[in-house]
Amino acid sequence: MVRMKFLHTMLRIKDLNQSLRFYTEILGLQETHRHSSNRGRFTLIYLVTPHDIKNYTMPPTIELTYNWEPEHYVSGRNFGHIAFEVDNIYDYCQRLQSHDIAINRPPRDGKMAFIKSPDDISIELLQSGNEPLEIKAPWCDMPNIGVW
Repeated sequence: MVRMKFLHTMLRIKDLNQSLRFYTEILGLQETHRHSSNRGRFTLIYLVTPHDIKNYTMPPTIELTYNWEPEHYVSGRNFGHIAFEVDNIYDYCQRLQSHDIAINRPPRDGKMAFIKSPDDISIELLQSGNEPLEIKAPWCDMPNIGVW
């Protein structure tokens, strides 16, 4: 059996303050941390339920993504992806390929890959731990396909 851990669901938001008020003050989620990127021009805010923060060392989160440049989201574009941590991203992607699953964003960096569900939902796969695996072929040479 392959070990997999649910990490987060990403949602794109239009109004940072309005969304934070909704998710924290109204729904009761708690902010655990945030990351802003001047280069990428975005802010990521991670939220958890009070129950999960008490019962898990790394609870599953909602990742709110606020892009600094205004964007009109269509076709569910505001829903980003779900994410899972895997023990070995190369082995896991190889297993998926053996089941005829396309790797839309291969793990060229030894850390991250994206696939799509049959319903066209993006799924992010992340290498467990803080460090990526050693970069290796054929993954490092594979191009992105489609969108994720």
